[in-house]
Amino acid sequence: MAESPPRREPVLVRHFARIIDVALAALTLVFFVAVALATGVQSPWRAAIPLGLLLGALLLVRRRWPMTVLLLSIGGIFVYRLTGHWSPAGWIWPAAVAYFTAAATPRVRWVAVIGLAQLLYSAFDIRHVLDNNPTRFLFHVVGEGLLLAVLIAAGLTYAAAMRWRERLRDTDSRARAAEERLRVSHEVHDIIAHTLAVVGVQLNVAADTLQEDPAAAAVALRLAKDVRNRAMADLRSLLTTLRDTTPQPDLASLGTLIADARAAGLEVTLDEHGDPAAVPATPAVALYRVVQESLANTLKHAGASRAEVTIGYQPRSITVEITDNGRGATEVREGHGLAGMRERVSALGGALTAGPNPGGGFAVRADIPVAGSAA
Repeated sequence: MAESPPRREPVLVRHFARIIDVALAALTLVFFVAVALATGVQSPWRAAIPLGLLLGALLLVRRRWPMTVLLLSIGGIFVYRLTGHWSPAGWIWPAAVAYFTAAATPRVRWVAVIGLAQLLYSAFDIRHVLDNNPTRFLFHVVGEGLLLAVLIAAGLTYAAAMRWRERLRDTDSRARAAEERLRVSHEVHDIIAHTLAVVGVQLNVAADTLQEDPAAAAVALRLAKDVRNRAMADLRSLLTTLRDTTPQPDLASLGTLIADARAAGLEVTLDEHGDPAAVPATPAVALYRVVQESLANTLKHAGASRAEVTIGYQPRSITVEITDNGRGATEVREGHGLAGMRERVSALGGALTAGPNPGGGFAVRADIPVAGSAA
């Protein structure tokens, strides 16, 4: 019967499993020899100790070759009995660990057949007891049968528990993969929306000034090209994160973001309070994306000439507010950009509001917790 290849486990798990196997091997040797001596076996070095050593040594490779270990263990017990030695306390229990291990494999039906055959032979082997002590014979057969059933049931239960744990692990992996895909989709949307907004403004400037002021048109096209190149670099870095850990935009990148908006003709002021150095990476990326998406929406939809970005860094949270002097909106339609900002902030336990500013224009405000965030 072919053995299934072992599944690779983490190093600490493999070391712990090896310790367990060594302990079971030692217990098997000691217990078998102790029972042999207690049941009157003479000269244990002639057979009992060698068989105990064989049964224990086989357990050291039980995880790799479970069926082979079971067959060799049973074979050793048969040789021990056929050479005229009494098997102390029965036939099944000396191979109890081997039965349990093999029952946890897909070969459990073969394990049951092998165990039944050994049980029948055990009953035949002590048939002489039936005439003198039927109660002892019945106790022996029933006890061996119950032990075999318990070992097989325990193996099946252990295998089911391992399959359940593996399913939980697969489900968790799929959930993490889905979260990563959602995060990447938000990142791609933010990058593309910002780039299209800035590039669109610059292309409009170039189109309007191409005839009257070619130099200004050339400057606008160069700015559009620079923004496009940075966006391509961001997208390449983002896609690379699916394979490694390329750094994401952080608070140091806010200056470039503000400069892009200013180059697109929007007068942007940045007002920061507090110490940004203590902000972990995940909230920093969320803050950057909120500012990026808000400025992109201002450029595309608001018709604004001025925007203010106010950031307050507190020990346990960040507060960011982006306001403009544009048209505002009587009704806020939550598209992908605003929904993405809200989901990103909510995932960190924060809150985001967006709507018309009482003094005119539009305002986006986010409170992002940082306490306990992983860097």
